[in-house]
Amino acid sequence: MTQQTWLRRLVIAMPLGWMVVFFLLPFGLVAKIALSKTEFGQPPYQPLWLGAGQGGWNGTFDNFALLAGDSLYRQAFAGSLGIAVITTILCLLIGFPMAYGIARARDKWRNILLLLVVLPFWTSFLIRVYAWTGILRNNGILNSWLLSLGVIDQPLVIINTDLAVYIGLVYSYLPFMILPLYATLEKMDWRLVEAAMDLGATPWRAFLTTTVPLAMPGVVAGGLLVLIPVTGEYVIPALLGGPGTNMIGRVLWDEFFQNRDWPVASALALVLILGLVVPLTWWQLHQQKNEART
Repeated sequence: MTQQTWLRRLVIAMPLGWMVVFFLLPFGLVAKIALSKTEFGQPPYQPLWLGAGQGGWNGTFDNFALLAGDSLYRQAFAGSLGIAVITTILCLLIGFPMAYGIARARDKWRNILLLLVVLPFWTSFLIRVYAWTGILRNNGILNSWLLSLGVIDQPLVIINTDLAVYIGLVYSYLPFMILPLYATLEKMDWRLVEAAMDLGATPWRAFLTTTVPLAMPGVVAGGLLVLIPVTGEYVIPALLGGPGTNMIGRVLWDEFFQNRDWPVASALALVLILGLVVPLTWWQLHQQKNEART
């Protein structure tokens, strides 16, 4: 075997090893705990295999049955997915014009505008979310400013509401939508838009029929980068949301650290992962088949 072949295998083995160590092994551990029975002890679950002389298999599927039968978990899943979808749509509506403007800006301004987009990442995510609590609370910066201008007569109740959660989510994940959109629009051949307008299309029609279809890869990539992490978000709903903000991340935290029901929490995490990964994998395979046909 030649040295070049070994180098190729090494290059392939490194990302595969990373996936095995940091994804497959933790995933297997979570699956093992999800199939275990709850026990009041350390660790708070029973082993899956007791030995041939002690009964053998000791696992159970009751944890998954509990998720299907309890309305709390169904509502948490539905609420998380609904919030994630709305957040993704808001990020798209705000992020597309911003990405379009950066892509159409002069070369000397593009790097500065991109720097402004990624600048919030230079600060801790937790600190940025905490900052919003100071802005949105009843005696915070926003209400003080509106009261001083005479726009409102009494403070607006924003903190600990769904509105505050959406503000925090859109602010935190908007760059994940802008950057893929910019990468797609920046490589687009703008002569196609000019050709559409030369053929009689209005600027708005040329935008809808030419720019938007060509930007769809960026829309899909940005949508996935926002939708997936927002679905399992915990920090923002915990700091900005109220008791009625029922997202799956908060339910996971309660099951792990308050109820100490690790098997149910692991089953919940497993269902969340599979519920996101399986449809996305199917969609990617479907896209690859369509590209192969064309």
